[in-house]
Amino acid sequence: MQVFRIGLAKYTDSLQASGRAARWNPNDIEMIYTAGSRSLACLENVVHRNQIGLNQSFKVMTIEIPDDLVILSIEQKKLQTDWTEFHNMPVTQKLGEDWIIAGKSAILKVPSAIINAEYNYLINPKHPDFKSIKLLKSEIFIFDKRIKMS
Repeated sequence: MQVFRIGLAKYTDSLQASGRAARWNPNDIEMIYTAGSRSLACLENVVHRNQIGLNQSFKVMTIEIPDDLVILSIEQKKLQTDWTEFHNMPVTQKLGEDWIIAGKSAILKVPSAIINAEYNYLINPKHPDFKSIKLLKSEIFIFDKRIKMS
């Protein structure tokens, strides 16, 4: 399976996690966020950056996850109806942290908070199976200026 990540060009030559808090992880819990499509990866960036931020140099990373890897998932129907709201981030962060600590898989499939019925794939860079996940390529990605107005 291929997944995608759009990042600042200077961070797209290898698979790395910042350890900064986000929807599915608290600070100092490392995970790599990827999306099931390039378009979802684009939207994930758009909602987290302003128009000026989209003018920087970006690349889209194509990442190969071997088909035989175990992929655990968090089903949207098991989350609170307002799980996407900011005040519920500690709940989703705890779910992600628990997954990392349990170490049962290198990949966690989670629902997109932006597009219903689409998915993001979290990668645990400290899991033993991480070594089999490959960055296939990083290509220049330019956000269309019509996507978001400030």
